[in-house]
Amino acid sequence: MSLKIYNSQSKQLEEFVPLTPGQVKMYVCGPTVYNFLHVGNFRGVVFFNLVRNWLESSGYKVDYALNFTDVDDKIINRAHELGMDPHALSEKYIVEYKKDFASLGLRPHDHNPKVTEHMDGIVDMVKALVDKNIAYETQGDVMYSIAAFDGYGKLSGRNPEELQAGARVDIDEKKRNPMDFALWKAAKPGEVSWPSPWGPGRPGWHIECSAMIQKIFGDQIDIHGGGMDLIFPHHENEIAQSEGCTGKHFVKYWMHNNMLNFGGQKMSKSLGNVVTMREFLETNNAEIYKWMVLSVHYRTMSDFSDAAVERAVSGLARIYSALSLADDYVAEGVPPDAGFEKITQEAWKKIEAALNDDFGTPEAFASLFEVVRQFNSQVRRGMKSNPAVQGKAVAFKNFVSKLGRLLSLFQEPAGSFLVKLDDMLLTKMNVKRAEVDALVAERTQVREAKDFAKSDELRAKLTGMGISVSDTPTGSFWEVTK
Repeated sequence: MSLKIYNSQSKQLEEFVPLTPGQVKMYVCGPTVYNFLHVGNFRGVVFFNLVRNWLESSGYKVDYALNFTDVDDKIINRAHELGMDPHALSEKYIVEYKKDFASLGLRPHDHNPKVTEHMDGIVDMVKALVDKNIAYETQGDVMYSIAAFDGYGKLSGRNPEELQAGARVDIDEKKRNPMDFALWKAAKPGEVSWPSPWGPGRPGWHIECSAMIQKIFGDQIDIHGGGMDLIFPHHENEIAQSEGCTGKHFVKYWMHNNMLNFGGQKMSKSLGNVVTMREFLETNNAEIYKWMVLSVHYRTMSDFSDAAVERAVSGLARIYSALSLADDYVAEGVPPDAGFEKITQEAWKKIEAALNDDFGTPEAFASLFEVVRQFNSQVRRGMKSNPAVQGKAVAFKNFVSKLGRLLSLFQEPAGSFLVKLDDMLLTKMNVKRAEVDALVAERTQVREAKDFAKSDELRAKLTGMGISVSDTPTGSFWEVTK
């Protein structure tokens, strides 16, 4: 089954056929770096990591770029507030972004271009648009004339005339049309600037991505990704700039991930519900965030709430508990069990079909859970080890590892991950591990003494604390109830 991608421009599923057979050029809009990045900023980062991994596993050679916007009004304003040099501020938060990225355990991109490293290309592109009479200079600014580009609105579906009629744009004597947008901004006193044919200034936001793409990939790319909030005006303006400059179709497949939803509300500074990735990872494992993002289809609004965290913890616990059980039985040199391997092969066909259908991760997760259910029904803690059980454990681990590599999930040692997960939950519950260990040890003693009333009393106490105890032929073990 061939890969089908929902193209935001055509508004339909399209079969994926790259511009050059076997090769994929992919660009995703990255962050504007003036503060710690919030959890919403990383949804696309996690999702497009999967896109690249799936394309590679399907046999394509992928060249993947995610940029840093390190020149912007927000950066200049924030630097002014802090009394910092804007370049020093953006460099500081690029370093912080990379720390968060590393914490998520994602594969590095092939390119992380910065706007400040592409000024010559930006100026050249603006100059080309001016030379073609698609852009015009006015008092040191250069504006893009949307009236000079026939296809304006083809990505967002917005009609330029209607946009103009309904434009909530301040009257600007510099613009011929209220919807014209800045390619180059004349420097204000004390502001960071670069030389240009129109005087010192800096680029507008939209031209930056067009120029970086052209420098890295040339005139055309296969996939351009970003959040749905970038469709208009950012990506619409990118099309106008790039196609106006080259006369060629700019992007073959536009892909947009949806936003994170905070208890029915969009995350915003005004609502005070902005959570940085750094803050989230202080109290939650990175696997939880990746699970929350990938267990929901990328074009669906993703709920980011305590309930969603709990669902992620519960799902991860099921997978890692089964992996931990498998670890107890895996033996070196034992081949996968043929019967269980057949189960995993059937599940993998379903996963392939799901991911080839516009990256249907919820269906892929459902197939994973079915394999976990099958494994847990055939292999149980305390069973006697033999080649059949060992072979099932090997086949199960191979399957989860294969899917995990695509998702950048399930890469941690299962036993230590479950301990970390429990420690995280114990901290949130304000319960100490030593306290639980002591109660479980006491219960083991009274069970050995056949004081079952006291044993039941201690189990009830542990249950009330949110602790589940399991008794097996090899002893009792506990975990936080998930």
